[in-house]
Amino acid sequence: MKKIILTGGGTAGHVTPNLALLPSLRERDYEIHYIGSYNGIERKLIEQAGISYDGISSGKLRRYFDIKNFSDPLRVIKGYAEALHLMKRYRPDVVFSKGGFVAVPVVLAAKHYKIPTIIHESDMTPGLANKICIPSAAKVCCNFPETLQYLPADKAILTGSPIRKELLEGDRLTGLQYTGLSASKPIILVIGGSLGAVAVNNAVRSLLPKLLADYQIIHICGKGNLDESLIGRPGYVQYEYVDTPLRHLFAAADLILSRAGANSICEILALRKPNVLIPLSAAASRGDQILNARSFEKQGFSTVLEEESVTNDSLLEAIQNTYQNRRAFIDAMEQSTLSDAVQIIIDLVASYAETE
Repeated sequence: MKKIILTGGGTAGHVTPNLALLPSLRERDYEIHYIGSYNGIERKLIEQAGISYDGISSGKLRRYFDIKNFSDPLRVIKGYAEALHLMKRYRPDVVFSKGGFVAVPVVLAAKHYKIPTIIHESDMTPGLANKICIPSAAKVCCNFPETLQYLPADKAILTGSPIRKELLEGDRLTGLQYTGLSASKPIILVIGGSLGAVAVNNAVRSLLPKLLADYQIIHICGKGNLDESLIGRPGYVQYEYVDTPLRHLFAAADLILSRAGANSICEILALRKPNVLIPLSAAASRGDQILNARSFEKQGFSTVLEEESVTNDSLLEAIQNTYQNRRAFIDAMEQSTLSDAVQIIIDLVASYAETE
């Protein structure tokens, strides 16, 4: 039996692609272990999936001054020692890393034992954690054609993002029943990521009177972001978070309004849903969402509206134009070759595991 260690954590985006690989890995009878942080979001998600989980110490590596810059390197060193111990215990044939700072000691420990590591970089340009890990990797998978220029040519492979199979198995009628909405008007699904997006939430709610004249709204607004004054408003339903029924809400949606996190937009691409993207501003991030969104816009998959440009008029115009031209967006997405990332990555994993 071949053994694999999966790693990655810090956000749901560093975990869900690993979850997408699990069914295929199980079908191939891999012994699967996961290494993440002690109490990160990845622990709950992986343990719910029934996978062996080990936590290690994790520290963030920052480019800016922070008092934790003095203590976090010690946590990284401790995490490296713990990862070395786990590598020796499990003796995996291959490691697959989805990134995040917890993955750094795991990848370096795999290198120490000469265990091949495959890395997946979601964003347009590699983040700091993956930049540290890339020299130790056998291959580096990515989502965007533009990313290839930032990776070693002999390691880079364009795969797209692994998508959970169940996400593609939604049922529109079930989604309508779950939300209490009807088939009489098109449905916009608003989704801002696992923590929601306050700017997007406010923009949508400000525009509700005009939107509800022509559309219905499913609004996934993030924990603590429900607006009680809007509960029961006809044509509008809101949820803090949706797990298992999410695939049915995707199936019910005619258009999606979203942030531009790499995993989220790759799910939208796989579902062939016309979409309007409002990327997180450069002032609040390293600008990766803006680059992600522009790549999708260039490929004809999305309409992009930068956060600083969002007004009631600009948002309404973007939604209306995208819906009216939805067939063109769907046609462009159907031409994409980045729809079978799971199979590509599983075959890549097998090619390294079987040589060990």
